[in-house]
Amino acid sequence: METSIYSIEGKEVGTITLPDSIFGVNWNADLVKQVADSLLSAKRKPVAHTKDRGEVRGGGKKPWQQKGTGRARHGSIRSPIWVGGGVTGGPRNDKNFDRKVSKKMRAKALYTILSRKLRDGEILFIDSVLLAKPKTKEAVKVLNSLGKIKGFEDIFSKKNNAVVIAFSSKNKEVERAFDNLGNIETLEARNLNPLALLEYKYLIIENPKVSLGLFPKLSSKTISKKLVTKS
Repeated sequence: METSIYSIEGKEVGTITLPDSIFGVNWNADLVKQVADSLLSAKRKPVAHTKDRGEVRGGGKKPWQQKGTGRARHGSIRSPIWVGGGVTGGPRNDKNFDRKVSKKMRAKALYTILSRKLRDGEILFIDSVLLAKPKTKEAVKVLNSLGKIKGFEDIFSKKNNAVVIAFSSKNKEVERAFDNLGNIETLEARNLNPLALLEYKYLIIENPKVSLGLFPKLSSKTISKKLVTKS
């Protein structure tokens, strides 16, 4: 399939043929959800923490003798059934929430979302991002110019999670200019992930001839194969 490439002024400067292996994948909601859940779990940082009976201080002495008192037998005041004792089944900050998915599953989920976004007209290809000065006001001018392209009128006016920009290489000055904008996310094309695509509506791919070559490689057999595993 063929699509247009634009300049930062919003003018069409050429075309590019997109590989079906990346932008022609059928939608697979189960796979996308499984990979997204895995990425979200990996980002989770547990804070809440309760002590079990082995971590609560004190309670080494048996509170009373085993028999002859008429009361229930107890071995420690730090038992979970005592007030101030340990907690059973409480939250722990050492709990591992990771859900493993294979590299092939993650790559295919990425291609699945890219294909869906292309069909929905939410991907814009631009030749390069060269700012006159590494200033946020210059980045705003670029986004306003791209907003003149048909179908991308709200690419910058959208208040939250407007667009993620994938650069072909590291460019700290340009990225810094865009990072001051709260509804914009910047990253390198090689670091593009399903979670970023799901969070932001639009995707801008800079220098697509180079950027697309940085995406993970999958064989046609893997792409046509169902990669959802049992949870």
